[in-house]
Amino acid sequence: MPTAINKPRLLTQLFTGLKKRYDPPAPEERPVLEQFLYAVCREGTTREQADRAYRALGERFFDWNEVRVSSVRELEESFEGMSRPEARAQRLVSFLQEVFETHFSFDLQNLQKKGLKEAAKQLARYEALNDFVIAWVTQRSLGGHAIPVDAMTLRCARRLGLLDDAQDDPEAARASLEHLIPKAKGAQFTDLISTLAGDNCDDEPACPTCPLAGECPTGQDARVAPVATKSRPKPR
Repeated sequence: MPTAINKPRLLTQLFTGLKKRYDPPAPEERPVLEQFLYAVCREGTTREQADRAYRALGERFFDWNEVRVSSVRELEESFEGMSRPEARAQRLVSFLQEVFETHFSFDLQNLQKKGLKEAAKQLARYEALNDFVIAWVTQRSLGGHAIPVDAMTLRCARRLGLLDDAQDDPEAARASLEHLIPKAKGAQFTDLISTLAGDNCDDEPACPTCPLAGECPTGQDARVAPVATKSRPKPR
């Protein structure tokens, strides 16, 4: 039988217990364009990995225009050790090219002056962006309520029972999480669950060391799973 899940209690544990353990710093404020670029680094990684990649880009290239005209292979080096380095590099180049062709500059601060609906329309025009990046910028720069969902967040949220096991569409998952997570805690949730996913909830979950194992249905199932034992010969 499926393990019953008390979502409010689990979220309380996530925001209190995990915060004490990981103590994530406050979200760093960046110009709107830079939030887009950082989100490309952040998708499918922890905050530490994304920070390292974003810092490498700033150290290796003079400005964003140099990033735009650089080869994908040159940019890949900044994503060393991360998943899909080539795809990340290509998305950066494509997005910067779209911005340059549209505005002849790299300034997107005007998005903050638009309403969310109007800003969303403008964001939808950029072919290089996906739902995660748009939700990230909406959450961090535009003052909207959005929960960015990547593969790590989706996997961890499903195992925790915050999403149904059958929920595999990122946009639908985002809508479900936005009903559960208060807007004021959106950024904190994003940082906490990605850290939890990176440390304890990879493809093979490390339930015995997970701080939420007591509340998580996956952790509870792992704890009560029968352990295989060698059969003893019957006495004669």
